[in-house]
Amino acid sequence: MARSKRQERRRERARRQLAGKGWTAVLVGLLLLLVVPIFLRGPMLAGLGAALRPAGWAALAIGAVLLALHHVTDRAAKANRASEADSASASRARTEPVLDTGTASPPSPRQGASSHAATTWSAAVFAEIEWRRFEAVCEALYAQAGFATRSQSHGADGGVDIWLQSQHSDQPRIVQCKHWQNRPVGVKELREFLGVMTSHGLKSGTYVTSSRFSSDAIAFAKANRIHIQDGEALLKLIGQRTPAQQAALLEVAYEGEYWRPTCASCGTKMVERPSAKNDGSFWGCANYPRCRGKTIPKARA
Repeated sequence: MARSKRQERRRERARRQLAGKGWTAVLVGLLLLLVVPIFLRGPMLAGLGAALRPAGWAALAIGAVLLALHHVTDRAAKANRASEADSASASRARTEPVLDTGTASPPSPRQGASSHAATTWSAAVFAEIEWRRFEAVCEALYAQAGFATRSQSHGADGGVDIWLQSQHSDQPRIVQCKHWQNRPVGVKELREFLGVMTSHGLKSGTYVTSSRFSSDAIAFAKANRIHIQDGEALLKLIGQRTPAQQAALLEVAYEGEYWRPTCASCGTKMVERPSAKNDGSFWGCANYPRCRGKTIPKARA
């Protein structure tokens, strides 16, 4: 990995040098064609100016070729980075294997979920998928935009679900994803996220939810440079992608048992268990009691 990064830095320096030489050649050509003749107006010097014109045109041609080569190599490098980011995002989005404990109810599609994956994007997709699939969709969406992404499927994340790195900036960006359906994200959640931003020395961040933000949360976000995206804004952003990219995002959303929640502590798919307090049920970790991750009420799954 380190060797690959060093090679990429060397290639980047070579591309910058190529662009620098191209612009230098263009500048020399313009000087010979436009500036030098101004100072060579005398009868004896006019011939010298005429003799320099072919050299000026040659310099312009060389500069144009070098700049064209830089443009081609730069576009190829960007396409390669985007492809690597897509591959890394798809790899991280894979679900963990399901463990059979023999004590829980067999998996069954969540109530209200369709038996077939949707073919187009809508708010119903967010309602059908679990939180880990939602985060994977967000990460894949940023990867399509050209960001290098980094995340973890489970465990303590320090308040950061996705790390973003742009090729145009050395400053990383952080994203927090909240897969909520029936309640808005409030000031409390954004204040906690602001604390995470501060702890990492960042002046801005992005908060994404499948739900919506309260009016107080929107005002708080504007005052603290937190870029917020609710479910409607996220769908609009997805709608701006190409049909092929939208289809790829749907594949990420409906990968595996998309309707079964993932245990945030160990990454295992959760199982439905009967509740001892009422006639309902809840989602619990399949590794219980080895893993004592938080349970999820069935109605919220």
